[in-house]
Amino acid sequence: MKYKRILLKLSGESLAGEDKFGINSERLAEYAKQIKEAADNGVQVAIVIGGGNIFRGLSGAAKGFDRVNGDSMGMLATVINSLALQSALSSADCKAKVLTAINMAPIGEFYSKAKAVEYLNQGYVTIFAAGTGNPYFTTDTGSSLRGIEIEADAMLKGTRVDGVYDSDPEKNPNAVKFETISFDELYEKNLRIMDLTATTMCKENKLDIIVFNMDEVGNLNKLLSGENIGTLVTC
Repeated sequence: MKYKRILLKLSGESLAGEDKFGINSERLAEYAKQIKEAADNGVQVAIVIGGGNIFRGLSGAAKGFDRVNGDSMGMLATVINSLALQSALSSADCKAKVLTAINMAPIGEFYSKAKAVEYLNQGYVTIFAAGTGNPYFTTDTGSSLRGIEIEADAMLKGTRVDGVYDSDPEKNPNAVKFETISFDELYEKNLRIMDLTATTMCKENKLDIIVFNMDEVGNLNKLLSGENIGTLVTC
């Protein structure tokens, strides 16, 4: 396989599937199947999943919620998604652990790098929940932080589009896809694949990002096998 250890970032919205809200059982099972296949092939898989299918802190703040409380609610939404994914993986006979950035025993174990790396080395799919544990930080930033901490070979950002384009491909049929793009070009072209804090952390710590369509079954393992899937963002 191309990578030994990855940080897989999944969006909460994708987990909702066609339901647009909540957790779509078919999509959840598809994700679990792809992740199990990667783990069975010897890849150490760490995961961060967003919570936008349940609650998004920024949206709550826009509706009058206190920002800190709203972000805390968003963190809890990521815990719900993480537990759902853990359950789906267990049902697929794939061992998984949930580590939370907020002390929430017995729901999940409190995160530490040492514990995360230990579980990864033991073959567990390791799911990092509750973002960074702090308000004002997105799950994108949480993904960058965890990917850097566990010394992942790359961050794989699973989305509903098949890479990075020069404009929104869902709105512009003539949008041009990049096979490879540098972090500096992202900034110059104002392409927001993640928030600026997240991309800056990846750039400064030389953690490549690969943006790909996770919703197309089989893409994850094609990418891990070395196929030219998605867009590579690199220094």
